[in-house]
Amino acid sequence: MRVLVVEDEQLLADAVATGLRREAMAVDVVYDGAAALERIGVNDYDVVVLDRDLPLVHGDDVCRKIVELGMPTRVLMLTASGDVSDRVEGLEIGADDYLPKPFAFSELTARVRALGRRTSVPLPPVLERAGIKLDPNRREVFRDGKEVQLAPKEFAVLEVLMRSEGAVVSAEQLLEKAWDENTDPFTNVVRVTVMTLRRKLGEPAVIVTVPGSGYRI
Repeated sequence: MRVLVVEDEQLLADAVATGLRREAMAVDVVYDGAAALERIGVNDYDVVVLDRDLPLVHGDDVCRKIVELGMPTRVLMLTASGDVSDRVEGLEIGADDYLPKPFAFSELTARVRALGRRTSVPLPPVLERAGIKLDPNRREVFRDGKEVQLAPKEFAVLEVLMRSEGAVVSAEQLLEKAWDENTDPFTNVVRVTVMTLRRKLGEPAVIVTVPGSGYRI
């Protein structure tokens, strides 16, 4: 899942990003509304965690722009105000969910995952294919009933492949969904991660390389 965190409190923004990355999400971070609009125009995000009171461009205007562009991106709006009227206004602008500060990180993560599931074809909470069972919420993977321990990026790549339901996923798509914008697009990190993932999942191999196209399960 690709997430953009937009928050002008840099310590909070960086802490949220670090936490979401530990949950196997690809996360970019910006600290003002103008930078958010720039990133949205370049990258495809599943979810934007958007502070409402932003410098340069207000969070409301960022949200309106996402709606105006007809993007599938879901918006989780954050604010220091917990008033019902503020929550209602945020939802009317086009936000998909609303979370007042301070918040529990576990709740933020759950809301981001729930919104991420709504950006594509609805799938069950637990993904199953070719003897693999993947639970995004618990961050658990089983192969033929045996638990498999994966690093965050390995988990992220497997989740993208599982969600494709047998369709071929290119290396570029994996890079976009499982890594943030600071990753060198010319690196071999995707190939290396897929190789490690294959080894950990064991035999017979379930991740198939489609020459010149990408990978599928």
